[in-house]
Amino acid sequence: MKVHALLNRDGGTLRTTDLDVLKTFICDEFRLHGHEIEVETLSGEELAASLKTQAERNDLDVLMVGGGDGTVSSAAASVAHSPIALAVLPAGTMNLFARSIQIPLELEEAVRALSTGRIVEVDVASVNDEIFIHQFAVGLHARMVRTRDKLDYGSRVGKMWASTKAIMSAIYTLPLVDLEIEIDGKRESIRTPAVAISNNLYGDGHVPFADDPQAGKLGIYLMRSHARPAMLKMTMDMMRGAWKSNKDLTVTEADTIRIVYGGRKTHNRAVMDGELKTLDRVSDVSIQRRALKVVVPDDASLT
Repeated sequence: MKVHALLNRDGGTLRTTDLDVLKTFICDEFRLHGHEIEVETLSGEELAASLKTQAERNDLDVLMVGGGDGTVSSAAASVAHSPIALAVLPAGTMNLFARSIQIPLELEEAVRALSTGRIVEVDVASVNDEIFIHQFAVGLHARMVRTRDKLDYGSRVGKMWASTKAIMSAIYTLPLVDLEIEIDGKRESIRTPAVAISNNLYGDGHVPFADDPQAGKLGIYLMRSHARPAMLKMTMDMMRGAWKSNKDLTVTEADTIRIVYGGRKTHNRAVMDGELKTLDRVSDVSIQRRALKVVVPDDASLT
């Protein structure tokens, strides 16, 4: 296979990694298994242009990206519905999509697994035709990210601490949003602190990621309580994969979801794969079955 690797030196663990050593290791492993490979390091600001360039190539089999979920999401959007497969080198804080497609989280193990891996097709989701691979959220999550981004952090641990402080601040202020939500044609009005939609339903007993990225269904999570203690419990339950037992959280699977928002503020009122987004007045969310080719370990359970 012909592979091009993009390493986001501003992303997660790559900030503190010797990238020359990593580049040599990647090249050695992939060439050992008969692949052609080029490795490019670049800044987060340079990433979008390079993704566009690589996605337009007609001689490329695999685009490998090293970075966090935001980097991976951008790369997935660039190659979805194309012959190019995405290989994920997990170098972020949570690496949720990498977990979903069963990539080892340690960098050297991930490189070895990808160099001997195979290509399968997995689902993506979209909001108004903009692709996401993990989650689209309104309410508390957007407030948390806005607060976190104002804090100073320079490492993975620093980002996790900033996120914890931001969560506590968001729960204390507890924003409420008024929405109309239509799930597979059934509509309701709701005032809620938090709504999240996932690309396939989250699994049990672990941080929120989909156990089956080929299931072909959106997951929707509606918080019904306005009480701060209930919101804190829901946040903790989601992070440890105990959401099924939370009485204040309604969880549904769907093919399509429409969110209608009439609030005054729209800028940075939504979060998509960890990045703040403008919340459109109408957000049409859908699942796109097996629209993304990905490289998975040879022993992965995906088919």
